[in-house]
Amino acid sequence: MYIIIYDFGTSSVKTCLFEIDTEIRLVAAASAGYGLYISDNGGAEQDTEEWWAALCSTTHDLFTKADVKPEEIEGMAFCSQMQGAVFVDENGNALRRPMNYLDQKGFKEYKDCMGRGIIKVSGCSLYKLVRNLIVNYAGSTSAKDPVWKYKWVENNEPDVFKKIYKWLDIGDYLTSRCTGKIVRTADTAFATFLYDTRKGKEGWNKGLLKMYKVDPKHMPEIIDCTDLAGTLTEKAARELGLIPGIPVFGGGGDTTFVNIGAGCTRPDDTHIYIGTSGWVSTFMDHQTVDIDAMITGVLSAKHGFYNYYAELETAGKCYEWVLNHLALDEIGLYLNDTKVTDDYESKFKSLYDYLSAEVEKVPPGANGVIFTPWMHGNRCPFEDSNAAGMFFNIRIENNKRDMIRAVLEGICYHLRWLLESVGKKVRTSDTIRFVGGGALSPVISQMLSDITGRTIETVNNTQEVGAVGTALVVAAGIKGEDVLELARRLVKSNCTFIPNPKNKEVYERNYKVFKNLYRSNSANFKRING
Repeated sequence: MYIIIYDFGTSSVKTCLFEIDTEIRLVAAASAGYGLYISDNGGAEQDTEEWWAALCSTTHDLFTKADVKPEEIEGMAFCSQMQGAVFVDENGNALRRPMNYLDQKGFKEYKDCMGRGIIKVSGCSLYKLVRNLIVNYAGSTSAKDPVWKYKWVENNEPDVFKKIYKWLDIGDYLTSRCTGKIVRTADTAFATFLYDTRKGKEGWNKGLLKMYKVDPKHMPEIIDCTDLAGTLTEKAARELGLIPGIPVFGGGGDTTFVNIGAGCTRPDDTHIYIGTSGWVSTFMDHQTVDIDAMITGVLSAKHGFYNYYAELETAGKCYEWVLNHLALDEIGLYLNDTKVTDDYESKFKSLYDYLSAEVEKVPPGANGVIFTPWMHGNRCPFEDSNAAGMFFNIRIENNKRDMIRAVLEGICYHLRWLLESVGKKVRTSDTIRFVGGGALSPVISQMLSDITGRTIETVNNTQEVGAVGTALVVAAGIKGEDVLELARRLVKSNCTFIPNPKNKEVYERNYKVFKNLYRSNSANFKRING
C-alpha cells in the first residue's frame, strides 16, 4: 500500500511517500519552502500560491526518486500547522493572505473582548472563560488564537470580511483545493475553541459563536480526521502529477498525529517534539485543562482520546536563528578560524549536525550562559506576547560556542518547565519519546535527558513523525484497523538516552535561574515591546 502525506510546516512542506504492510517504510521524500511574512503590527502571513507551488514541485519530485507510479497511490492526506486562518469564497479561493498561527495582529480584539469584566483569571473575563471551559475545557486566552484573527479581519478589512463564505484552517484549505470540498476536520475546529467536545454535542457551539460574535454561516461542515474528505479532482491531479480520483482523507493538524507517529498511544504516554515550534504532550482518554498555564487536552485523531498539550512557540526556530546569525555570514561558517570546506559535507549531513558537534565541545551549563527561547512571545506556562529571547550572564571569557549551546539548553529548560506543568494535572510517562528534527541530534537528545531527568527514546523517521502518524491513520482507515494498535505494532524506539548524574548539579542551578529570568524581566519586556 502506497500513501502520500504532505507534512505541512511553518516554513516548508515535506512530501512523503510511504509503503505500509508489515512495517511502515519511507520510500521517498521531497521538500520545498515558502515564505513567512512578519509585519510590525504582529502579523505573520503566508501565500497560498507559494504553498501550492511547493506541493506541486515536491509531488513531481517523488516519482523521480522512487520506482512507484502515480497509479499505485491508494490514499493521501495533509498533516499541517494549526491555528491558522484562511478565509475563502464559495469556490474555495482565498480572499486574503492566510494568517499563520504566529499572527497576533488581533491583540486589540482579544483585549476588547476578553479583557473586560469585573472578575478576571489570567487577565481574561471569568464569565467568558467559564462558558468556554464548560463546553470544551479550553478558551481563547491568547492574542494568537484563531478567533482574534477572524475578528481582526472583520474590524480592519470589511471588504474582505463581507465576501467570506467559510473560515478554514491551513490543512483544510489544502484539502479543499485538492478535492473541491470545503470542510473542516474536528481537530482544527476544536483549535478555534468554538467547538463543543461534550459527548453527544460534538460540533460548533451556538452559544460560543454568539458570545464571540462569529457568524455561524462562516463555519464549515465538520468531518473526522479519519473520514474520506473527497477524491482528487482532475485539475488538482494534473497540477500535482497524480491520477484523478485518489481518495483524500480528512487529515488534520500536526499535534493531532505526532503522538501516533511517535508510538505514544496508551493513556499517559508522553512525547516531546522539537521542530520549528516545540511541545510536550501526554496521550489521554479524558479531557482536562490548566487555564493558568495555558494547557488543554486537544482532540486526537482517534475519537474519544486527547493530547494534553503544552507549547513552546519557537524551539527549532531559535536554532535556525543561531544558524543564520551566530554561525553564518555572507562568506561562510566561522566557528573555527577557517571556513568549512567540502570536507564538511562528507562528515555532516547538515549545518545543524555540525553545530551539534561543535556545542558538544562546551561543558554542560554553557559556561554560565543562559538563553530564553521566547523569540516570538510565549504561550505556556505563561502567556506573554511581549516576552523575547535573551542571553544572560555573558562574560569576557565566553565565546560563540557557549552562546550556541546556551540556545539548545534554553530550549530544553523550557521543555522541562512544560513537562513539570503538564505533570501537575496528569501523569507523565517515565520514559519519553523525543521526536521532530531536534531528535536527530544525539547531543540534544542527551541534553534533554540530563535536563529533564527522564529516559529519552527516539524513533525512526523522526523528522517525518507527523506524516508517519497521518499515514498510519490513512492506512488504518483503508484496512479497517484500529490506528492505535497499528501504531503500537509498527513504531519502535531506535535509541535510548539515560540521564548523566554528573550533569545534574549544573543543570539544576541553571534551570532555577532560567525560570527566574521571566519573573525578573516581564515588566522590562512590556516596557520595550508592549
